[in-house]
This record gives sequence, C-alpha cells and structure tokens, in this order.
Amino acid sequence: MTRRRFIQNGLGAGLATPVLAALRREQMEEAVEILTRATASGQVAAAVLHAVQGKNSFTRSFGKAANADAMFLLGSISKPINMTALMTLLGEFKLDDPVRKFLPQFVGDHRDKVTIRHLLTHTAGLPDQLPENNELRSKHAPLSEFVEHAMRTPLQFLPGSKYQYSSMAILLAARVAERISGTEIRTLVGRAVFQPLEMQHSVQGLGRFKLENMVLCQTERAAPESGAGDPKAKDWDWNSPWWRQFGAPWGGTHASAPDIGKFLAEFLDEAGACLKPETARLMVSNHNPPGVTPRGLGWNVGLTAGSKGCSEKTFGHTGSTGTIAWADPATHTICVVLTSLPAQAVQPHPRDLAANAVAAAAR
Repeated sequence: MTRRRFIQNGLGAGLATPVLAALRREQMEEAVEILTRATASGQVAAAVLHAVQGKNSFTRSFGKAANADAMFLLGSISKPINMTALMTLLGEFKLDDPVRKFLPQFVGDHRDKVTIRHLLTHTAGLPDQLPENNELRSKHAPLSEFVEHAMRTPLQFLPGSKYQYSSMAILLAARVAERISGTEIRTLVGRAVFQPLEMQHSVQGLGRFKLENMVLCQTERAAPESGAGDPKAKDWDWNSPWWRQFGAPWGGTHASAPDIGKFLAEFLDEAGACLKPETARLMVSNHNPPGVTPRGLGWNVGLTAGSKGCSEKTFGHTGSTGTIAWADPATHTICVVLTSLPAQAVQPHPRDLAANAVAAAAR
C-alpha cells in the first residue's frame, strides 16, 4: 500500500464518522501528508496536528510523538497563556495603569509612561531579549534576576510610538500578575488557566511532570536566545532540565495540541470558563493605533495571526520551538500544529504548510 493510499484510508476512516465532516477532505489529506512526509524523512522528529471546526475535530500524532497528548515546549505561544492569567485579575488593575504602580523601581528614561497595555501589545520600548540573556541563562539565574535586568535595560523608543516584539515586556507583565495575586506565575497559570479549562496535559515549567514526559526540541539551528544549537549551551538550552523547569512566561509553557485547542476555544466560543466573555473579546481585539503593527493583549491579531487564507478576525501565535496555533472566527476553525523542529530551521516550515492546508480545508 502506498503512503498516500494509507493516509487516505486512515483519514477516510475518520471522515466516515462525523469527525471533520465540515472540513474538506483533500486539504486535510494534504496536512496529514505534509507532516507524515516530514517525520518519515527525519526532518521533523515529532509533531501533532489538531484541527477543529464547529463541533467536529481531528487529531493526529506523527513521528516520535507518543500520542495526541504528547507535550511540547510551546515557545512564544506561552505569551497569550501567561497574559490570560494576568487578565483574570482585570479589575485589580487597569490596562492604562503605569507599570511603576506595581513595580516601583521601573522609573526614569520614560519608563513612567509605560502602561500595562504597552507591555501586552509590544509597544513599551523594551527589547525582545536582554543583552545579557546568555550570561543569565548560563548561570541559571532565577526569574527575579531576569526581572531586575528587564527593569533596568534601556528603552529603545518612546512608549506607544512603535511596535517591537518583546519577550521582556511579557516578563514584566507576568511580574505585575505576581505582585497583584501574591502568587508565583507558574502556580498562577495553573490555577487561573489550566485548571478551569481542564487542560490536563499542560504545565508552566515542569511542575508534576518529568522531563522524559516532554517532547525534546531539535536544537540544531534553534533560536539564538536558546543557544542556537551550540554544544556549549546544553546546560541552558531548550532541552536542559533547568530551562524546562524554569517556566519562562515568554516561552516556557508545555502543553499538548488538544489542550491548546481548548485554550483557543475559550476565546473563540467566549465560554467564560476562565475569562469573562468581555475580557476574552478585549484580548483578541487590536489595541494599537493606525500605522502601528496590530496586536491584541498577548495575542497576534489580524491577517498575520493565522495561515494563508485566514480572515482579519483571526487571532493566534507562533513559537520559535516550531509551533503554531490560531483560531478564525469567520470559519469557526481552530488549528494547532506542534512540532519539534525550530521555526527558523527551514523555510517553508512543515508547521506552516500543514496549517495552510487546514485553513484551506476550512474555507
């Protein structure tokens, strides 16, 4: 039996039931074949595809992913998850509160003008990574030390004047959440997000899970801030026990693809399990002025937030570890593709090709 015939038979068996009845078979076959081919060739070690449209869903694991609940290091998909934990506290803070109200040391050099909204929309002027990132990681610095450096690092432009993607802005927003709640961010995310959404295969850091429970990243050609595959960085790269346990709010969440589907559904369906519907709508709305890259609160929003063919209503995020997740209200579709291959390792990346096929299947 040829590989394509095997894929068709397997997918057809799923389509014989109500599963994916609303999604077009040809494009879903293409998504499956892309990930099957990528894992069979060894280009991608492990992957999971999860697609939902309305009440119909489809999930498939590939390569070394043991099953559909395999847990991947999400990379920057961690950002909207951690910012959701912060937004469960809305009312105890306002989006236009100055950050210094909660972090009194964050003053000088126009820092007084930085608001929480600026942090969540990447318009605060903070860098993506600290200049001393590698030094801090190599010595296994605690999160509090990263916070201290982020509060002192020079702003690169006047707050609100332009967009610059910033992991350090998300770090300071997570620190605000800790100050307001009196709870460490890894615990807060579990309590405020994972538990109410019944995300049983998700954790900030490692928590009750072990490193061997997690899919390993292919660190060759990985992002510079993770060591870029340098053997000298193995003590602090994406696969190191220290980093996996660290639980960086900008990139240290582990989760399964179906769990990320549940997270996206909280915003798509406005179910109110962990956020008030009006807060969910607020998070996936653009908060940046005309001429500045559109951004929600922790989310990418608009035409660039999803895959080719998604609508301007789409919200989502990608991760440098090789992940992509989006939801398109126009077709009521959720797409999650988690892989172990770093995002910058190859272009076009199999995650993007598979997600494009899902978007095509939804139209």
